Amino acid sequence: MKKSHVFLTLMLTVCFSFFIGGTFNKVHADSNKQIVFWNPFTGPDGTSMQKLVNKYNKTNPEYKVKNVSLTEADMYSKIPTIVNSKKGIPDLQIVHVERIKDYVHNGLLDSYDPYLNQFPKIKKSNYVPEAWNNGSYQGKRYGLPLDIHTTFMYYNKDLVKKYCPHALDDNIVTFKEIEAAGQKAKKDGVVSLGLTWWKPNFLSLYGQLGGKLTKNGKDPTLDNKTARKAIGIYDKLHKAGVTSTDGQDPMQLFLTNKEIFHPEGIWMNNQIKEGNIHYGVTNAPQISSDPDKMVNWSSSHQFVLLKQPNRSKAKTKAALKFINWVRTNSLTWAQAGQNPASLAITKNKEYRNMQQSFLITSKTEQKSLKIFDYRYNGYLADYLDRYTYDPVFGKTSTAHYLKKMQNTVQDEVDEQMSD
Repeated sequence: MKKSHVFLTLMLTVCFSFFIGGTFNKVHADSNKQIVFWNPFTGPDGTSMQKLVNKYNKTNPEYKVKNVSLTEADMYSKIPTIVNSKKGIPDLQIVHVERIKDYVHNGLLDSYDPYLNQFPKIKKSNYVPEAWNNGSYQGKRYGLPLDIHTTFMYYNKDLVKKYCPHALDDNIVTFKEIEAAGQKAKKDGVVSLGLTWWKPNFLSLYGQLGGKLTKNGKDPTLDNKTARKAIGIYDKLHKAGVTSTDGQDPMQLFLTNKEIFHPEGIWMNNQIKEGNIHYGVTNAPQISSDPDKMVNWSSSHQFVLLKQPNRSKAKTKAALKFINWVRTNSLTWAQAGQNPASLAITKNKEYRNMQQSFLITSKTEQKSLKIFDYRYNGYLADYLDRYTYDPVFGKTSTAHYLKKMQNTVQDEVDEQMSD
């Protein structure tokens, strides 16, 4: 075993011992008739999840749910240690769908397959296809979707009216329209596009251009002409002076009427509502105005079963009863700014009036939702989040950026494969 791995194992052991000794009493079941449910919802979404759990518990189920919200980094660091220790494993867990493939390969998940025949309504036709499909791997069902959360685009209605009055006629704003609006707005100190979270912005455009993260399911394919073209489009807009710049806060620009278009997650909608701004929402920036070619980067929170040596059939069935209840009672989650993955929500009038609902209520929009489910997505995400807009802001060349990204992810993949 490599020295670094020995050190990591020792550190995890120490951390786990502290976890068991210091905080375990907060996360274990209070009784045998309780489902311990771990999730990474610690902000306002955590409050919404607690409300959802409270509503379920008021239905007086045989097994009530105990909601345990942990910080995302803390939760993900605990999962391998907890499973390998075979102690203190929660009965139900939320993870991002991109982690499922790697978790399966590392023996961290149990399949739902032995239990689903008892829940005939938990099936593909009752969920957004992209969220449902990505919860399955190697012919088995490991994830059941809670939601499908998407990065789309907020826009300032007053500034659109002034600088690009017809850009929203088809609910698709192209990069060409963004550049044209920016050229008109520059004289007034207004930028056209906020350079927000790089990972979904880059991947959405990369997907529109036909880019693939891997060809064989293992090795990354990131240093290519398609990736260079995607970065080049953002580089061109930045050099034209129509985007936010390094050091500026795109959100502040948007909230102070200094930015026309602001790509961000649907989960930011409630925060933006609090601002004094006349705004709307639409699809992420697109290359083409053809709705069938749209790509909106998405992810999904999924219910999973962490592997247990002696899984209780009764508790597992009870956990699925909760999941099935959420399927038809997810308005509270939608009120948190999310898009539930259950299609039952589309029949709810209140939900249909929510701004993010257009992504789910339209079949065309549903098809635009793209989850990049590469098994080693985490390594790519780490790189993109660490080196945000570096080639666009002139901190490195595009060639060097992509070569380093390719090599960094490949090294991580090779390291894991050699363990």
